[in-house]
Amino acid sequence: MYRKNSNSSLTDLLQKHAGDVLASEGMQKEKDFSQHGFGSCYDHSIAVTLMSVRMAQRMRIRVDMESLIRGALLHDYFLYDWRDGKEEHNLHGFRHAKRALQNARRDFPLSPIAEDVICRHMFPLNIHPPRYRESYIVTVADKVCAVQEFSRSVLHRWTGRPAFAGNIGD
Repeated sequence: MYRKNSNSSLTDLLQKHAGDVLASEGMQKEKDFSQHGFGSCYDHSIAVTLMSVRMAQRMRIRVDMESLIRGALLHDYFLYDWRDGKEEHNLHGFRHAKRALQNARRDFPLSPIAEDVICRHMFPLNIHPPRYRESYIVTVADKVCAVQEFSRSVLHRWTGRPAFAGNIGD
């Protein structure tokens, strides 16, 4: 169980368990895709990961930290612009978890827990519930971050104020 809360320890955890993922070409490509407003898919993936780690730490939930981190970082590893109008990207919300898992399996070694995190993070939109506590944590963190990101985007449109007043996931 991890109890450290500083940003440097979170960064250390990410590097320790997923340095290969963070440095990969695919993760860098995520920076090109918009997600939930003004942020990128990469920003969202980092936010979900940080929130997932903090949730596990603060609630003192015993987790496989490597699987939690790798699954959270790769939960939206679909690697396409789902807003491009292409018919194959219709129903993105229902289909992207499967595509993310295919891409992640192709590019990285994954535990069964990390695979479950990726393929089931869209529950209840996708009907199969998570199997592991790590998957439930990421599922909740994903929803919270998506609402934060979308809300900041809407507030920016309404007020003209900057969309991000701080780091998502704080």
